[in-house]
Amino acid sequence: MNQLLTWPPAMADRSATHLWLIRLAYVGIAFVVLFAHLLPLETTPRLFAGPDIVVALTFAWALRRPDYVPMVLVAAVMLLTDLLFQRPPGLWAALVLMATEWLKSRGGRMRDSTFAEEWLVVATALLVITVIYRLVLGVLIVSPGALLLSVIQFAMTVIAYPLVVAVSYLIFGVRHATPGDYDAMGRSL
Repeated sequence: MNQLLTWPPAMADRSATHLWLIRLAYVGIAFVVLFAHLLPLETTPRLFAGPDIVVALTFAWALRRPDYVPMVLVAAVMLLTDLLFQRPPGLWAALVLMATEWLKSRGGRMRDSTFAEEWLVVATALLVITVIYRLVLGVLIVSPGALLLSVIQFAMTVIAYPLVVAVSYLIFGVRHATPGDYDAMGRSL
C-alpha cells in the first residue's frame, strides 16, 4: 500500500509511461500525415507521388525500437490508411505488417551495421512489398494505378527515409537499442 503512494513513480512506471507516450506519438504523427494527405490543396491530378511517410516511420521505428510499434498498432494504423486512401482494405496493411515484423526480427543484427546497410534493407523490404502489392492487384484484376506513380512513390519514400530517421532521433529520441536496454516488461531489447 505504501508503494502505491510514493512519488515520483518507480523507474518501471516511468518507462511504461514513456513507452505509451511514444506509441501515442506514433499514432499522432500518422494522423497528422493522413490529415495532410487528405487536404484538398490541388484540384488537378498530381504528376508525381510523394513519399509514404507513415511506412518510412514505421520501418525506422521497427528497426530501432521494436517495442515502440507493436503489431496491433501497426495493423490498425495501416488499415486506417488503406480505408482513407481508398486502397483495397487490408492488402497494403498486411504487407507493411509482414515487412515490419521482418525488420523487427533483423533489428538486433542491424544494431552494429552502418546506416547505408540499414537504408538498403529498408529499401529492399519496401521494394518487395510494393512489387507484391502490384502483383496481387494485377492477379485480382484490380487496377493498381500507374506504374510510374508507384515507382516515384517508392523512390521518394527511400529518399525520405534518412530524414524520417533524423527527425525520429532528434525529436523523439528513437535510437538503436543497446545490449543493456530493456523494455517495460524487463525483457532485453
